[in-house]
Amino acid sequence: MVNRGQPVDKKGVVIWDNARNLLVALTGKSRFLVATLVGMTVLNIASPGGAGTAFAQEKFIVVASTTSTQDSGLFGHILPLFKAKTGIEVRVVAQGTGQAMALAKKGDADVVFVHDKAAELKFVEEGFGVYRRDVMVNDFVIVGPNSDPAKSSGNDVIAALKKIAAGKSPFVSRGDKSGTHAAELRYWKAADIDPQAGKGTWYRETGSGMGPTLNTASAMNAYAFTDRGTWLSFKNRGELSLLVEGDTKLFNQYGVMLVNPAKHAHVKKHMGMQFIDWITSPEGQAAIAAYKIEGQQLYFPNFVAQRR
Repeated sequence: MVNRGQPVDKKGVVIWDNARNLLVALTGKSRFLVATLVGMTVLNIASPGGAGTAFAQEKFIVVASTTSTQDSGLFGHILPLFKAKTGIEVRVVAQGTGQAMALAKKGDADVVFVHDKAAELKFVEEGFGVYRRDVMVNDFVIVGPNSDPAKSSGNDVIAALKKIAAGKSPFVSRGDKSGTHAAELRYWKAADIDPQAGKGTWYRETGSGMGPTLNTASAMNAYAFTDRGTWLSFKNRGELSLLVEGDTKLFNQYGVMLVNPAKHAHVKKHMGMQFIDWITSPEGQAAIAAYKIEGQQLYFPNFVAQRR
């Protein structure tokens, strides 16, 4: 469970979980009581004299999203623009796509912004999300040792995975049921390879986000499957380099949707739709396109308004 009233860092990412978890254990009450108690506690700690009256006046929404949008720095670029436009603070809970949607199913978010379209459409079909829209695309890549012992380099992801498996070259997977992990597994399946057969030997799962997974790959000098944005912002590369890119199968669609207020009446529909409308507006789409690392555009906006 996530505390919708937690303090956040400058990029809008939740940074304080323990207070709320403790109160859940102690009270067993609803998340609204807990969120209020935590908000009051945090503000009393942070404010001189313990004054916490500003808490009730804050305008914010909770967005369940992916580690890639956080780790790449995209949210640090676009969220201040949205807040300047609307006065609404976006508090991001960054997890794998599967975890983000599980969080939203419980009503602990107002908006979902992830990248597994098949899972997103199922989420909507099951009644948990509404008003889903395509937002942007980026692409996946495979990184690995500069020496490339598997000779995987090129623009064919399926051929590259077959070579990595054939050579039993060390490969580090997120293994966290995220959108990136789901995509990786689809490509292994397309290559007719079961990587679980190599689990514990050449195939390792971290069970964590993209940043920690890349750190593990760097330490092991192993191959890894990642989104381009996180790779470009990743500094601890060691002996790793980008080896496989440009395959059209590696394109990665992101979507946004509102958590269904019919399922969870407390969802902030108006403010959530303000965020969805902004990020798919010409202004929001331009903000996405303007974000670059090392001169490279990371995300390519692709919202197309549907005829009503």
